[in-house]
Amino acid sequence: MVHSILHLDIDPPGANDWNCRPGAAHPRPVVLVHGTYENRYNNWARLSPELKAQGYCVYALDFGDTDDAGVAVAPTVKGYGDIRKSSKELAAFVDKVLAASGSGQVDLVGHSQGGTLARWYLKADGGANPADPSKNKVKKIVQLGATNHGTTMSGIETLADKLHLQELGEKTLGVAGVQQYEKSEFIRELNADGDTVPGIDYTVIATKYDEITTPWQSTFMTAGPGATVHNVTLQEGCFVDLSAHLSMSYSPRAVGLVKRALDPSAPAAPCVPRLPGF
Repeated sequence: MVHSILHLDIDPPGANDWNCRPGAAHPRPVVLVHGTYENRYNNWARLSPELKAQGYCVYALDFGDTDDAGVAVAPTVKGYGDIRKSSKELAAFVDKVLAASGSGQVDLVGHSQGGTLARWYLKADGGANPADPSKNKVKKIVQLGATNHGTTMSGIETLADKLHLQELGEKTLGVAGVQQYEKSEFIRELNADGDTVPGIDYTVIATKYDEITTPWQSTFMTAGPGATVHNVTLQEGCFVDLSAHLSMSYSPRAVGLVKRALDPSAPAAPCVPRLPGF
């Protein structure tokens, strides 16, 4: 986070090499989609170089920097704008990646809002083709702590609802923060036709110590026709990994699980002790 403050508009290591051409082992580029109030560097500085070292073409974008909320005073804070508008930014970026790489599809890895945004892109902005899933622009989605069914924010949403603070929340925290509350119109619309779309392989990674996406099980999804869902808990088989919401993208185990989701032949995810904030 500090590095991205000191070096604005920096790419995570290994990302955004527009001359990269996918090889046979990893034929689909990987697009990394950051979470609310994060940016492409501070969210993915751990995962991006590891994927690059494995031979992937890796790309990462910033989105949702709309300058219409109080959080905009911090230049490194992104992902607070209307998710519907951010989805169009993601759509344009994916098209750019496909054109540059010569690939027919990409895989998406999203943290928090990034995972939810990926689903909206499939639903509304051309990421998937319901009439012919073979024409989907996305093959796999891997999520870390995604707000798939909204969040109570450890009770903050309930308090804000009772005090009628939605408008204040949008003006200070941005539209995206409010859109991810469990009772929001956006979440209802996102899930109105089920959790999945045909032709997509979803991996949903949760942590029991998630204090942002709450309850933490709300991130899990149910597969609909033509889709697969793998719901994974970070602590399953590794009780010493105490990674919380923000730190899970830096967890060696989470990174290993992402690699396995993208390529089932990858080594098993390691089990390394982790404190919640590190």
